[in-house]
Amino acid sequence: MAAPETPKLKPRPIVRLGILLISHNLVVSVICCISGIVALLLLPILAKNTYISENALMPGSANPMLSTQDVADANKLVKDLMDLKSESTSSDKMQRVVAEYISDLGAEVGYQKFYPQSDQFNPLHFFSLPDPGTLQEKVNCSSFAINVIGIARAPRGDGKEAIVLVTPYNFEDADLLDALSVGLTYSVFSLLTQVTWLAKDIIWLVADSRCGEYSSVAAWLRDYQTPVFGSSSAADSSTCDSSNTFYGLKDSSVIERKITDNFRRAGTMAAALVIKVIDKSEPFEDTLSLYAEASNGQMPNLDLINIVNYLAVHRQGLHVKVQKLTSLINAKWLTVLAQIFEYVGVIARRLNPQWKFGIPAAEYVDGTATLASSLYNQALGVPTGPHGAFRDYQVDAVTLEFSPKVYSMSKGRHKEFLVQGGRLIEGVIRSVNNLLEKFHQSFFLYLLTSPGRFVSVGVYMIPFALLVTPLPIMAASLYTKTNNLDSDAETNDLSIYQKSFTWLNAAKKVLLVHLWGAIVSLLPYAICHLGVSTPAMNLAVWSMLSVLCYLLFCLILGVRSAKSGKAQWAVLKSATLSAVFIGLCLMSVVNFATAEFGALLLVPMCLVIYPLKSDLHAGGLMNFSRMACNLALVLIGFPPAAFILLKGALDGFHSIYVGDFWIWVESLWAWNSATYLYITMIHLPCWLLCLHVLLHTR
Repeated sequence: MAAPETPKLKPRPIVRLGILLISHNLVVSVICCISGIVALLLLPILAKNTYISENALMPGSANPMLSTQDVADANKLVKDLMDLKSESTSSDKMQRVVAEYISDLGAEVGYQKFYPQSDQFNPLHFFSLPDPGTLQEKVNCSSFAINVIGIARAPRGDGKEAIVLVTPYNFEDADLLDALSVGLTYSVFSLLTQVTWLAKDIIWLVADSRCGEYSSVAAWLRDYQTPVFGSSSAADSSTCDSSNTFYGLKDSSVIERKITDNFRRAGTMAAALVIKVIDKSEPFEDTLSLYAEASNGQMPNLDLINIVNYLAVHRQGLHVKVQKLTSLINAKWLTVLAQIFEYVGVIARRLNPQWKFGIPAAEYVDGTATLASSLYNQALGVPTGPHGAFRDYQVDAVTLEFSPKVYSMSKGRHKEFLVQGGRLIEGVIRSVNNLLEKFHQSFFLYLLTSPGRFVSVGVYMIPFALLVTPLPIMAASLYTKTNNLDSDAETNDLSIYQKSFTWLNAAKKVLLVHLWGAIVSLLPYAICHLGVSTPAMNLAVWSMLSVLCYLLFCLILGVRSAKSGKAQWAVLKSATLSAVFIGLCLMSVVNFATAEFGALLLVPMCLVIYPLKSDLHAGGLMNFSRMACNLALVLIGFPPAAFILLKGALDGFHSIYVGDFWIWVESLWAWNSATYLYITMIHLPCWLLCLHVLLHTR
């Protein structure tokens, strides 16, 4: 009697799903890529209204206390600064006047002297503490910049927490608007020295912006957060004569002033506000522009932006703005797309009134322009203002740019403007003062589509996930097909060796190209010391050295292009897809916006890439179409070409200069932007691997 057959075990559902996806990889890849692009275009529609997550903030719960006397004193300070400016007074006297006003309020006053720092590429400063910079080669006493710091101690505080107000001011070349910035902050600081409800110390930093607004704030933060005992890393103040410095007043007729040469500190910073007044020639209403992006896509807690927006709109009647990509506002294709989404939304509401899909076309265009600007600024990794220096120390900060109405300035309505702006700042400080802990309730990862609408991380990750999903599926499919081809052949020791060598050679080539990318990222450090004068020449030298390095690597390591075997290019493409997937996922952890732009450029190119010679031999319309598509994608995927096309689309191709790419990359490494590392160590190597597949011969 025959033994019963053992039933075959069915694979697990996850295995069957994987087999199904691999067997239909082409359809899955097309669906995922199209869905990812559509999901990205739907983000302005999926945006939610902002809300206050931390109940303790309670914005607008108290009536403003800023008095006309505070404003009058601030207006007097503005007048004194402008009088000194008209008299061509030295900068140290202006700093002395500011210190006198702060000291008269009973606050502590100090100063910080620092040298201007020169930006220099250093590959070891990425993902580390903020770069302390390098001193200029020729240093003299006249090159000192001096920050004036005032500290108001909280009557109900223990000195462990502080709120920072920053006013950039160029003491050598300032105008009325700069003086108004100082006056606006002074009016609030004057109030805060008198109130009894203050629980956090207030630090007012009048940053000497003659060396740059960011540099002066960063220099103060370095000394505040990482004190140096003994001789300063920047300069030794004793090397200069006291006439070139700023010190305590010795007038016996005045009350004793709390002015000292020592660097003064308060508690841990809870939040920071950078306050500026600019002239944007707003004809009808006072506006407030918010800048929040910091280095490598970091953003402050959304609650800080929410309370500023709420108080500005609902309490002070200001028109709040965030940055927009203005070139998109007049784009015809975006207008047509907005009208389509609006029409679809109308139909959806007719089918079911509870469906809230779709927004007006004008709102969609405006939201897309704002979203694109938010994505671009985060992907660039360069701070949009002095507030970025605070995020390097995990302090939530924003820059507030006030722009008064034209007639307000023409008729000299300074007091009205100071009252409006001062009460807004007072309300924000009062809300932050209520916190018993740091900002943590709301989002740190988000994109803005307007001052009052945002896209959270759980929503904007969907387009990226859809775009990168086809990469491992296609890589597994190519791996399976390669194994099937090898299994059809005669199985012997030689075939097994050739099969293992094929994968080893592909992995070796991927490793080599990424190692080459690491070398390319270090080349600018050497080029900067060659003394090449023009950006175009620097770019040419960089390109030449990169090519020579790659040829040298190939010669030394003996990596060759295999010309035998039908599966060579498929193996290399599979390894390339795996490298792209890993690189994009790692970059999404560091800077999600950069990974999103990278996925839009790399994923279609890596999926479609196919040997050019095979399409030429096969002929046919489909083959020629794929060949043309591959050539276009490889051209667009090349970083300098992508930069030129993007710059031309935004600013016009008439403004393009050959050295623009070098200037752009130079700014990235000067700010230690992770986008620079992405371009040289992920994007460029993967592009070169795709070029290998395209030019593969078999």
